[in-house]
Formats: sequence, structure tokens, C-alpha cells
Amino acid sequence: MWVTRFRSLCLAFGLLCLFTFLFFLQLYQGFLSQGLQLLAQCPKCSRVPPRINCSHPNSSVVRAQPHAALPGIWTILPSGRLGNQMGQYATLLALAQLNGRQAFILPSMHRVLAPIFRTSLPVLAPEVENQTSWQNLWLHDWMSAEYEHLPQLWLKLSGYPCSWTFFHHLRELIRQEFTLHAHVRDQAQAQLRDLRLGPAGHRPRTFVGVHVRRGDYVEVMPKIWKGVVGDRAYLQKALDWFRARHPAPIFVVVSNDMVWCRENINASQGDVVFSGDGKEGTPSRDFALLTQCNHTVMTVGTFGFWAAYLAGGDTVYLANFTLPDSPFLKLFKPEAAFLPQWVGIPADLSPLH
Repeated sequence: MWVTRFRSLCLAFGLLCLFTFLFFLQLYQGFLSQGLQLLAQCPKCSRVPPRINCSHPNSSVVRAQPHAALPGIWTILPSGRLGNQMGQYATLLALAQLNGRQAFILPSMHRVLAPIFRTSLPVLAPEVENQTSWQNLWLHDWMSAEYEHLPQLWLKLSGYPCSWTFFHHLRELIRQEFTLHAHVRDQAQAQLRDLRLGPAGHRPRTFVGVHVRRGDYVEVMPKIWKGVVGDRAYLQKALDWFRARHPAPIFVVVSNDMVWCRENINASQGDVVFSGDGKEGTPSRDFALLTQCNHTVMTVGTFGFWAAYLAGGDTVYLANFTLPDSPFLKLFKPEAAFLPQWVGIPADLSPLH
């Protein structure tokens, strides 16, 4: 009888030990799974961000620091060309800071920006992007009150935001993010140094970058948006505005239609230089050249906006370049697109009539 009871107690004790072991094993696996998930969101985290070769040897991927409880990850869907993606990057950075979230960019945006700028936002691994249940939010192109308190933890933004109203309070940080790589900056400055030679000798000169956006805009603006691009008359007025205020300026013209520029920009005063001897350059070279100038003349487009924003100095822009009933004005607010201190010269809309 005693032996039977002893065996029963041993069996009960063994079952208790087994269930206790299974309980703690399940609890451990839960913690392990959570830890692995955080690690997947932040691969190869370290106190010293490693340099990873990308499309240029000077580009880098900065990995996020380990975080006990990630406050949410935000990213933005890259769309458009260089100016568009700069606007998306700056808006993502500003809104994420405002809402206390971690901002990550996607690899395609990194490939566009990293060869030119010393950006610091970490790059989201493709497998993490694909496995995350994102909430999506399309942004309009001006800051709104609802963007100040966004509750989403895993948010993928989209749209074409490029308004100073999102990020101007972080201007120095934005300028730091869009710092040119040394070799890009040095090449642009070397071109400007060569332009100091001439009638004025080595005397310091005032450089005014002139960006003339044409290409597809020549057809798109009048046919779709009921608007115009910068014409010969506007550019003449813009250059004369600087001639009246700055001694001996040099106007450095870049464009995606240099043939048109040479035929329509009056260079008789000897102060107009066509970049690349009138040949179209690469976007990175043209952009770097514009940012190294003292002042800016812009026509239309985000490329010109960012060149002016980073160059600082005086900026003249094409104002009122659409008809009042243009559908473009549903997407674009001039007061949110151009800094208040910039000078607008109204466009000639007569060709639209």
C-alpha cells in the first residue's frame, strides 16, 4: 500500500514539473520572438553606425540605435525625381519628429539621395517593409493641423510634399541632411572659380544660379494645369532685378533645355554663362552648381525650389503662373510653396488665352 502511494506521489510530482517546464518554455519563446522581431526592425544595430557601400563609395547607411520599445516606424513612398524625393525626405523627417516616431527611408530613395547628400536617416530592410502591416496616408502639399497628432505606429506616407511649412522650423537640420558630399561640392566650386576670370580678373563676384525648367513641363503646364513655364520676358525681368541690386553679377544658367536657353536668354551684357557650354548636365552636377551660387532665379518645379532653399540669399520666382481656375491650385498653394521673403514676378498668361 505504501509503495503504491509513493509511486502516485512521484507521478504527480513529475507531471507538475513537466507542466511547469512547459509553461516557462512557452513564456521564454514569447520573449525570444519579441526580441527577434525588434532585431529584424533594426538589423545590425550598433553604437557606431557602419559604412555600407551603395551606389557611391561615399554614401552610407546609418543603422538605428537599439531601442527597448520602438515608438513606431514611419517611412514614405518615393515618387518622382530628385526634387520630389528631397521634399518627401524632409517632410518625413519633420513629421516623424513632431509625432515622436522613428523615420526610415526605403532603399530606392537612398539610391537617389545618398550619392549626392550626406543623409542620415536609416534605410529600412526590404524584408521588414514587406512583412509590416502598414497604414497608408497620402499627404497634401502644405502643413495641416491634423498632421501634428497622427496616432499610427506603422505608417507609410505618400504624395508629393515639398512645402516649407512642413520643415522650415528645422531648417538647419534640413540643410545638414542635404549637405553635399565633398567631391560633389568641390567640383561645383571649381566651375565657379573658373568663372571669376575675365574682365573683373580675380575680384570676388556674385553668382546667381538660374534654373530653367522646361522638358515635359512645356506641354504639361498649358494642356493639363492651365499654366505656363518661365518665358524669355520673365527671365529678362529676373536677371534685371539682380543687376539693379548686386554689382557685377554672374548668371549661371542650368536647364534641361539648354538649346532654348541659349536662344532666349540675352547674354549681350557678358554676365550670363551657360553651364557646360550650353550642354545639358547631370541632375547632381546642375543641382550642386546652383546651391553653390549666392542667389537664385527659379522658374517652376521642386528642383528649383530646393536649389534656392539650400543656396540661401535672394530668390526670384515665377508667380501666378496658372489661370485662376487651374486644377493645379487644388494641389498647390503658392503661399506654402514660396518663402515669404522670396520675390515673385508675375507670369505672362496671355498664351493660355
